[in-house]
Amino acid sequence: MSRFVTLALYYLAVFLQAGTYGLTFMLPKLFASFGANEKDVGAMLLITAVTTIISVYYSGHFTDWLGRMPTMSLSGFSIAVALFLFSRADNLGFDVVIASALLGFGWSLFYAIGPIILTRVTQPDERVRSFAMLSVFMMAGFGLSPVMASLMEDAGLTVADSFTLMAAICVFSGALFLMLKHPIRRIAIDAAVEPRAGLTLGTVGRIMRSRGALPVTMACLGASVFAGMNNFQTVFAEAQGVPYADFFLSYTITVIICRVLLAGFSGGKRPYALIAGLQYIMCASVIVFMVIDGSWPLYILSAIMLGIGYGASYPILVAMAANDAEADLVPQTLQFFALTYFIGIFGFPLLAGWIIVEQGIFALLVVVAILAAVEASMAARRAFSG
Repeated sequence: MSRFVTLALYYLAVFLQAGTYGLTFMLPKLFASFGANEKDVGAMLLITAVTTIISVYYSGHFTDWLGRMPTMSLSGFSIAVALFLFSRADNLGFDVVIASALLGFGWSLFYAIGPIILTRVTQPDERVRSFAMLSVFMMAGFGLSPVMASLMEDAGLTVADSFTLMAAICVFSGALFLMLKHPIRRIAIDAAVEPRAGLTLGTVGRIMRSRGALPVTMACLGASVFAGMNNFQTVFAEAQGVPYADFFLSYTITVIICRVLLAGFSGGKRPYALIAGLQYIMCASVIVFMVIDGSWPLYILSAIMLGIGYGASYPILVAMAANDAEADLVPQTLQFFALTYFIGIFGFPLLAGWIIVEQGIFALLVVVAILAAVEASMAARRAFSG
């Protein structure tokens, strides 16, 4: 199997499994079908967050024990079980709790290990491009699965049916990752050397004292913005009388275009200045969203600006995390990057759900805009202070 075919199949498996996260945006609708609300969604995602944080912390130990590609395979099978349990739920029972925990376990392994595998098959000056392509396929999965769910609803099926279909897709992606174990090893830059990747409190301390601490911290803030704008988008859209599928589709197309363009970009001389500029656009997208007042054009403009701001800046930030890491801590830094990212992705919805129920949607958007401004300013400070 050639290098091109191996990487193409790897990216295909990533695309298929990435649809899982996009489908979590449908949890408010799924939970509403059995009488639960946004607070309940946040509570279940908190379980996912806790499981995710624990799993990311030990993901390096899993790969040291099983190997990286078998760990990716395990993630697909775990997610499949989680989605199947969600699809069969009719109340906030024990099966939903187990599904939330399995989702965190599987998704954390998938998200943390994916970039590490790419560092084994690419040179440092190729990382922005390779991470951009990884992000293209992940974003395509993120954004198109809610569109798939919307189309299935239009065809007379239920949100639960979309979870069942995604479970089957994850079984396939898990099998594909397992099949790629030996082909990926054959194209590794130095197949004879695979450094241990276990994350410990000592390595976390070293990471937070290094230049890699900044992208790690920014990952959490950006993930919180992303979760705030996407996890309750079905609620936002219903309140504004606009179709949520249009937001996800516009965002996804924009991100894919931006990340394909980044595939030919090596980072430039001042990558943090570029990150800052993009993230100020992300902040502006939230502000536009605050004033849409049912306007479809402004709704789509906000989605496009979010796609440009967050979507284009994220793969550069991942590459900076790898490049700013100490040479012997690249796998651990990327794992810790994923861990802080997940704190935002799965932890922030708990706060967001509470804010929506108790204070309203506008209050949540104010908080999200502030987080976006803080993250952009952190990047600007690094860009101009070195």
